[in-house]
Amino acid sequence: MTYCLRIADIPTNERPRERLIAYGPKSLATAELIAMLLGTGQGPGKLSAVGLGQYILQKLGENQRDPLEVLREMSPQELMEIPGVGPAKATTILAAIELGKRTFYSRPPERKEIDSPEAAAAALSHELMWQPQERFALLLLDVKNRLIGTKLLTIGTATETLAHPREIFREVLRHGATRAIISHNHPSGSLEPSPEDIQLTRQLLQAGQLLQIPLLDHLILGNGDFQSLRQISGLWEEYPQGD
Repeated sequence: MTYCLRIADIPTNERPRERLIAYGPKSLATAELIAMLLGTGQGPGKLSAVGLGQYILQKLGENQRDPLEVLREMSPQELMEIPGVGPAKATTILAAIELGKRTFYSRPPERKEIDSPEAAAAALSHELMWQPQERFALLLLDVKNRLIGTKLLTIGTATETLAHPREIFREVLRHGATRAIISHNHPSGSLEPSPEDIQLTRQLLQAGQLLQIPLLDHLILGNGDFQSLRQISGLWEEYPQGD
């Protein structure tokens, strides 16, 4: 069964693109996913994009074949034999299939373990060490202290930057991290923590206890060196992180 209803005639909240945004790609039928790639319809009976997607699946499924299995091995020329599929549509579909294959077979890189303040400072030095403005960055770690990624949160003036605990833990949660290290630089080269640095660290340690997301350290970088607040302060004894 195919249908000729135009995408523009479908209520906005029921259109494939809007449903994908609201509910994710798994909420769409295969024909709707193909329609997202086609962009426009046509073919026999001037089908809509979704209708053309259904028609393509029907043609590929002839002789009781699995249409997706057939599609995985098709050439552009074979796909263009289907009415309504020209070079642009064929190459877009096959490019998406190839991208899906590469994504499926790719192996994630081995995550580096951050097992010391030195390792954390090395991971952050590119973002922070020699910058003329104060920057605040975040190391995102998994449960085994392996590096998921780094996130530059704010850039301030030559002497000041701001980072709110809400923004910091939002990024931790958004990236699926289970623990974190925060860091900022002092363009002056001084590694001495300011009262504001201590107060922010205290707030983040309290939030880490509440959210059960350990904050492992707060590093200050500058002039080719670094300082670990965990090593020089008693804040982690005051607010244990369970790490």
